[in-house]
Amino acid sequence: MSPTQDGPNLAELHFETRELLFDQLRDAVVDRLRAAIRRQGKATLVVSGGGTPKPLFERLAQSELDWAKVTVTLADERWVDEDDDNSNAKLVRATLLTGRAAAASFLSLKTPQSTPEEGEATLAERLDALAVPLDVVLLGMGGDGHTASLFPKGDQLARAVSGSGGIRCCPMRAPGAAQPRMTLSAPFLLNAAWIVVLCTGEDKRRVFEQARATGPVEALPIRAFLHQTPTPVAFYWAP
Repeated sequence: MSPTQDGPNLAELHFETRELLFDQLRDAVVDRLRAAIRRQGKATLVVSGGGTPKPLFERLAQSELDWAKVTVTLADERWVDEDDDNSNAKLVRATLLTGRAAAASFLSLKTPQSTPEEGEATLAERLDALAVPLDVVLLGMGGDGHTASLFPKGDQLARAVSGSGGIRCCPMRAPGAAQPRMTLSAPFLLNAAWIVVLCTGEDKRRVFEQARATGPVEALPIRAFLHQTPTPVAFYWAP
C-alpha cells in the first residue's frame, strides 16, 4: 500500500493487488462501524452496487461485528423489482447480508410505485429513519465520472448535486442508463463520517486524475465528493 494525502479531506490508498485492497478496506470498514456502535449504539453503512465491491461484501459478511446494530442501505438503485438481476438490493442481499451480516437491517431504496418520480416522497419518509451523519459511505465511479446515480447529462443532476430543498433522494434518468434510477443526493451522502471511493483498473485511475483536476461537476459528478472540505474521502485503488 502506498498512501498519499492530497489535502485536508482526500486521501489516496494504492494497493499492489486487489486482494490486499479488499482485505484492508474490510478491516477499515469494520473498525469504523464497530467504533460507531461503541459511540452511539448503532451504525449506518451505505454501499454501492456493481461488480467491483462484491469481494468486499463477501469479506464483510463473514466479519465479526454486532451486525444487529447496523443498518445497511444503498447509494442508488435501479427502478426494478428486487428479484431482478439488475437490482442492487438483490446483489447486496446475496453477497453482503449473509453469514454474520445477515443480522443487519436493510433499508431499500425501491418503493411500490411504478416510477422513481412517484416513489420519491415515499422513500424520503423511509429515509427519515436512517441515522445521520452516516458512518461509512462506499461509492464507486464509472468511466464517465458518475458516482451513485449522479450521471453526466442526468435529467435531475443539478437538483441531486445541490440537494435543493434539503432533498435526500432524487429520481434520475440519463443517456446510457438502461433503467430509471433513484439516487441519494450528494449533500445527503456527504453528511457522513467517512466516504470511500472504490475503484480498480487503470481506466478508472485515469478518470480519477481528471476528476481531481478543477472542472465542472456536471462533466464529472464525482467531483462533488473530491472537491469539498468537510467530509473525509479515501480513494482506494488497485490495478
